[in-house]
Amino acid sequence: MNKELHAHMIKFLERGSRYDGRKPLEYRDILVEYGIVKNAEGSARVKIGETEVITGVKLVVDKPYPDTPEQGSLMVGAEFLPIANPDFEVGPPGIAAVELARVVDRGIRESKAIDVKKLCITAQEKVWTVIVDICTVNDAGNLFDVSALSAIAALQSTKFPEYADGKIQYGKLTDTPLPLADVPIEVTVFKIGKSYIVDPTPDEEKVYDARLTVAISRDGRLCALQKGGDVALSEDDIFAMIDIAAEKQHELREKLEG
Repeated sequence: MNKELHAHMIKFLERGSRYDGRKPLEYRDILVEYGIVKNAEGSARVKIGETEVITGVKLVVDKPYPDTPEQGSLMVGAEFLPIANPDFEVGPPGIAAVELARVVDRGIRESKAIDVKKLCITAQEKVWTVIVDICTVNDAGNLFDVSALSAIAALQSTKFPEYADGKIQYGKLTDTPLPLADVPIEVTVFKIGKSYIVDPTPDEEKVYDARLTVAISRDGRLCALQKGGDVALSEDDIFAMIDIAAEKQHELREKLEG
């Protein structure tokens, strides 16, 4: 960590301001667009500030897991493209990409956003598997929230392809939407010194002490938590960060539903 930058950032935050002029709990401009990827069953582009992520959804027919013979499944993957950040490298997903995919997956899975029982075609034989592919286009900070919002937006836009005689007719979508039972929103709150912020810039991400990603359901239920960073969080920190996330999720939800 750059200790000089960390100390300077703390001084700014103690005055209630940030390098880019925003308040600590202020998001940059948020944009949600649907139907971006022609060959996907659902897709979305989300931009928060200059950070941009495109997510596509594919539906495939698989054999169900033995312990859930009447349920479909979910797979989430994230790819950190080198065009998004010079620090990203070509090749298998690194630790950061794997963590991001797991955080997004957890919010969807723990909220039971997808009614997996309705993904069953034939019990013990055939079910739909929902594959969510997250692709970074530009990393200007806060990939967690941008990716999570992009994933749920893509799922909202997903329609089943035609399926007959054991074959999927990709490119021919039906009017049947993916069975969504909830729409979770994830908000990541960062702690720098004694201050809390949302939607960090790359410089802020370099010096944060801890972060907490909070997934919240449509009815305000807490679905999942994921802690990151090297500094421990106190009980008071955790409750404060959850309260911030519970308030800020409305701002993201409005963009998603608007």
